[in-house]
Amino acid sequence: MGETPKTALLYNQQPTIIKFLTVYSMLLRSLTTIFFSCFIGIFSWIYTPAALATTQIPLSNISYEECPPELAEGNVTSGGASRAANCFIVTGKAKNMTSKTVYDADIFGRIYDANNNSVMQNRTRLGSISEVPPGETDFEMRITVPANQPTPLKLKQFKASGFTSKVRY
Repeated sequence: MGETPKTALLYNQQPTIIKFLTVYSMLLRSLTTIFFSCFIGIFSWIYTPAALATTQIPLSNISYEECPPELAEGNVTSGGASRAANCFIVTGKAKNMTSKTVYDADIFGRIYDANNNSVMQNRTRLGSISEVPPGETDFEMRITVPANQPTPLKLKQFKASGFTSKVRY
């Protein structure tokens, strides 16, 4: 044990230096992570693209009438079997309460026959309106109903929703 005092001093300080470098390395890594997180947060706060949220469009004055003869031709097919069908045009007014034109507004609703049976089971999206300018707009859509469902039809819970910018596919 012929260590000199200098060698003993270096040997005893080495673990302290390693501990210091380890702590410094972890602190530097933490500060780097915090810096980049703040940078990304501030950048996303400053540069945010326009949101494509849907705009609700109330529908009113919903009614229907039989299709003109040139549109009324056709059958309903289900599972490969062809069935006779009746054609109807559903009309109404769409009210866009925003200051922007709404595009690709989907029309949702329920249609029942005279016996309160659903005409379009498991389906509430019935059609669409390509553009709804601000204010009130007339719309119409064609529906096809199996001929064995009795009229008059009952149109319930009609509403629409669309986007304030064109949706690109």
